[in-house]
Amino acid sequence: MNSLKNIRLVKLEREQLDMVVDWAANEGWNPGLNDAEVFWNTDPDGFYGVLKDDELIASGSVVSYNGEYGFMGFFIVKPEYRGSGLGRELWNKRKEILLSRLRKDATIGMDGVVDMQEFYAKGGFKLAYKDMRMEGMGREYELSEDISLIEENDFIEVSKYDRECFGFDRSTFLSGWLKQSNAKAFKYKNGNNAAGIAVIRKAMNGYKIGPLFGDNLYIAEKLFEACSDTAKGEKLFLDIPKINKESVALAKKYGLKPCFECGRMYYGKPIDVPLEKTFGVTTFELG
Repeated sequence: MNSLKNIRLVKLEREQLDMVVDWAANEGWNPGLNDAEVFWNTDPDGFYGVLKDDELIASGSVVSYNGEYGFMGFFIVKPEYRGSGLGRELWNKRKEILLSRLRKDATIGMDGVVDMQEFYAKGGFKLAYKDMRMEGMGREYELSEDISLIEENDFIEVSKYDRECFGFDRSTFLSGWLKQSNAKAFKYKNGNNAAGIAVIRKAMNGYKIGPLFGDNLYIAEKLFEACSDTAKGEKLFLDIPKINKESVALAKKYGLKPCFECGRMYYGKPIDVPLEKTFGVTTFELG
């Protein structure tokens, strides 16, 4: 890396990730209050940055899910260093690092902002579908009797359902995501089996839902209502994959409006998951 003098690539320390989350907030990404803690515990070796002398000036994540699947996010360069070529070098270096952490032929995913998708495409990523962040207001609802909070003894079942929808095991991530403070995690039971899950967490601005997984639109709606009731009177955000037309219908039914667009992109073979069950993406930063 030689676009600037006195710079070096480093693996981030825990407190530096807090700084990066603050950057994300300043960029309008509206991170959750506990995102840094859960993300770090998912993969402490998955966060890199660039130091100029001793100042952190750029960052990006290279998270590995058990070497089976990788995800790139948190790609931020401080405004005063943009246009220097530093970002391009960091991005390419991160891709190399992540590939070295994965099994041969493993896929890397990312959610790329529209303005950067052409750049990512030159780096080998292909657009799979568009994501849209939808914004609304939380409202009060009478909850379905089939919905309850996810408890400790639900973890194996919920993790299995999440793996079906996400495509890979992410038990380490879930163990923190489901238990975080300022959040609620719901399940929809069909008999003895999970037929949907949802998490709503407090963000810098309002609340964010993710994931919102369900076997069908009805189940997703009931889970959404449970989340909305949690955030009644507050701003509410849901990131939907536009390829799932029923997720678009859900957002329209509850009066959510688009406020941000990006695109799921893959380096390697696209992930084969039942997108008809994905009504809300977990997080643009870790997939």
